[in-house]
Order: sequence, then structure tokens, then C-alpha cells
Amino acid sequence: MDSQSSNNLKCAICLDYFQDPGTIPCGHTFCLKCITHHWDTKSVSGIAPDCPMCNEKFAARPILKRNVSLSLLVESAKSNTSLSCKDCIREEVGSTFCDHHHKPLVYYCKRDKMPVCCECAITRCKNHDKDLLETERKKQKLLLEKKKEEVAKLIEETEQSIHHLTENISLAKETMQQTSSRVTVKFSTLTKVLAKRQESTERFMEQQKEAVMTEATARLTELEENAKKLRASQDKIATLHNISDTELIKESMLVEVPCLKKIPSDVTYHLQDRLSGIMEVLTRMSKLVVEDLERAVCTVVGQDVEGSPQEKRPILAVVPSPAAPCYPGGKEGLNAYMCSLTFDPSTANGNLVLSQENRRAQHLTSGMRPVVEHESRFDHTWQVLCSQGFKHGLHYWEMEVSKPWAYLGVTYNTIPRKEKGRRCMLGMNELSWSLQLDEKQLNAWHNGRKETLDGSSQHGRVGFLLDYETGMLTFYGDGHIKLHDFHCAFTQELFPACWIGEGVSVTLCAA
Repeated sequence: MDSQSSNNLKCAICLDYFQDPGTIPCGHTFCLKCITHHWDTKSVSGIAPDCPMCNEKFAARPILKRNVSLSLLVESAKSNTSLSCKDCIREEVGSTFCDHHHKPLVYYCKRDKMPVCCECAITRCKNHDKDLLETERKKQKLLLEKKKEEVAKLIEETEQSIHHLTENISLAKETMQQTSSRVTVKFSTLTKVLAKRQESTERFMEQQKEAVMTEATARLTELEENAKKLRASQDKIATLHNISDTELIKESMLVEVPCLKKIPSDVTYHLQDRLSGIMEVLTRMSKLVVEDLERAVCTVVGQDVEGSPQEKRPILAVVPSPAAPCYPGGKEGLNAYMCSLTFDPSTANGNLVLSQENRRAQHLTSGMRPVVEHESRFDHTWQVLCSQGFKHGLHYWEMEVSKPWAYLGVTYNTIPRKEKGRRCMLGMNELSWSLQLDEKQLNAWHNGRKETLDGSSQHGRVGFLLDYETGMLTFYGDGHIKLHDFHCAFTQELFPACWIGEGVSVTLCAA
């Protein structure tokens, strides 16, 4: 049988010899299974039955019957077809044919997500959701168009975002530069104003000093002249003792005691009184700059602006708060542990003056006074330590504060003393613990970490109870109100200490 005759005995759908051929009304013949499956698939998509070859539409699905004559011809042709011819046909099958049955891929299996032939659709994918391959292709093309539109829209939105972000970056740079410039100008203006006011104040003080010294020098010159006259009279009187009685009487009547004008020997300058208004303003400004501004800057930058690498040392282990030890209550109970303390002059900063047998420390507003250099002295920090330290036992002491601008607490003797910045201050390192008295709030400090306390910050007298072995340091306010507890594993000798603001005095109360 030639190839043309052989093709006439093959189904146009599965491209194989007819199996149970059936002829539809238009005259074309297909395998009954192939045409039935074709129409079933069309029906799912709501498409009327048609002929896959001539595309003739049918109002209703035709009734199919087996073409017996054609079936016999097919059987005869199959018996005459050699194996080698089948192999040749398979070799000609392209990529659009099924790998298993070497038939055209006419359907798309949605479950397996792959194209299949009629044989696969009837057998392996019988119960799967399928569609014609061409229909699925059109559907996917529509989806691709949608995706293309979505991608184009996303590209447009992304480019708009890039444009907006670029504009915002430029605006942010400009705004931050303006802010930086304003801050710099404020600092610069403040510095210039302070320098200008300092210059005029120093000029005034120099003028006052010159006027006072000129007047005092004039008085001194006048007193020296008077002394010279008096000594001349004294010398003259001394010569009269060696003359005769007659002459002595005569000369004695001629000698007169010089009548001298009373010249005051005190130097009245009243400079401190005249500068009291300026000192008051400077004191307030010092607090703003030293404490409030520093606190604001540290809050913004998140660290001590003058901090040293030492601040990154590990924190000492803090022991968990134990059950509160039972101490005798009230003032009488705490006084059972009262101890006598004095300030150590060798540690006092040059701005602090000690008095009352070293029981009172005052921060003078007149500026730093000359002090002897000492390895124990706080060179830049307004601070002083007590001479007495504690390595064990239970101890209680009290400090009176004239104004709420001080840090009171305890420290190890190894606290730094020569650095600038907060590192040397009580509570700003791992070596000390302090209570900060402020006009607005009360804070507890250790290792630079602050805990804001509830209650009033106005306490004129603060009590301290140290239980070394238990590792507890307790602060008491006026009326012996407990303000705060520190719990820590103390490892070195502890010294009571205080940081004192300008114009403030701290007094150690007697036992």
C-alpha cells in the first residue's frame, strides 16, 4: 500500500490508523474516541461541536456509528504495514509530537501542566482538567499581555519612586545642611557673645582694679610721707636729750607732734558685689551648659560626647536585689550606724573650698583658686572625696545640700581624676554610684546609666546607708524617706563623695 492510501486510513486527530472509525455529517472520518473527546473538550469551553478538518459547525452533537467497511480496510492495511515503516514514521516525529505515542500534541493538561496527545488525553489524563492546546496558548498569550502591562506599570511606578527619592534626597541634604548651619551659627553666636561679654567684663574689672590700686597706692604714698615726718620728729626729739636743761626746755616748747590726716588702710573695692548679677547669670548658664546642654547632646547622639574608650569596659556584675535586710527603723535606728566623716583636701577640685574643719565643701562662684598639684586631686571635675573609706560593715551618714544641684554617692578610690568630661563624675563610670539632685527631677546613676526616680527632687538633707557585705547602698531623703537602693557586688574600698554645682555647698552632718 502506498503512503497516500495509508494516510487515508488514518485519523486526522491522532494521526494513527483508525480505531473504531466513525463518519460525521460533513463526511470526514475520525476514531470514535478521538472525535468524542474532541467534542467533550469543546463542550467544557461552551463551544458547539464542529469538524476538526473543515470546521463545519453542528447545531447538535451528531450521533456516531462505527464505519464497518472502513474498519475492515484499516485492519487489512495494518497487517500489510512492516515494522520498518513504523520506525521511519517515528523518526519523522518532531517536537510537537508526544514522546510516548508519537502523536500530535493537541490538548493541554492543566493538572500536569503539559501538552498531551489524544492517546494521553484518553488514557493517562482521562479524569484531568484539559483544554485544547490552541485555546490554552491564546489564554497564556492574554496572561502574558497582562503581565507585560503590569511590568510596564511597575517600571513606571519604580521610575517615579526613583525620581521622588532623588528629589527627597536633595531636599533632605539641603534641609539638614540648613539645620546644621543654624546650630553652628547658634553655637558660634553664643561663643562670640560670651567672648564679647567676657572681654567687656574683664575690661571693667581691670579698670576697677586699676582705680582701686591707684587710690590704694596714693594712700600708701601719703602714709609713707607721714611716716617719714614722724620719724624726723622722733629723731629731733631724740637729740634734745643730750642738751642742757635750759636749752631742752626752750627747744621742747618748740617741738610739735605732726598733725596728720587719718588715712584708711583698708582697700575697699566692692568688685564681687558689683559683679553679683553677672555671677548669678553665669551660674545659671554653667548649669545649662555643663548639665542640661550636655544631657541634651548625649540624648541625641546616644553617648558621652567626650567619652573615652574606657567607657566600653565591661560593667561590673550587679547582684540581684536580695530580700531587704531588716534594719532598725526611723532616725534613731539609722543613727545606730552613724559615722563621722571629713572631706579630703588633697582630692578637692580647685573650685571647691573646704571649711568647718573640712566638714563643709563650697563651690565658689569667683572661679578656680590656686591649689597645690596632687595626684589625688580632681583637676577638671567639681568633685571631692571623703578621707574615710569602708571595706566592710554597716555605715550611715548624712549630707546637707544648699541647692538641688549636686551628685552625692560613693566611689572606689580608682575613679579617674585627671580626665575632662563626664568620665570622672560620680555615677558616670562603673566605679561609682550616685544620686543626682536636680531642680526638676531625681535620678540614680551608675556606669553612665540613669534611672529617673519618682517623688520630689527637693531634699535638703540626704542620708546614705551602706551595707558592704550585703552589697546594698540606700539613699534617704528628708524625713528618712527611702529614695533608692543600689545592689552590687562591691570589690574595693568605698569612699563617700560628692560633685558640687556652682554656688552650692555640701555639709557633712556630725554624728
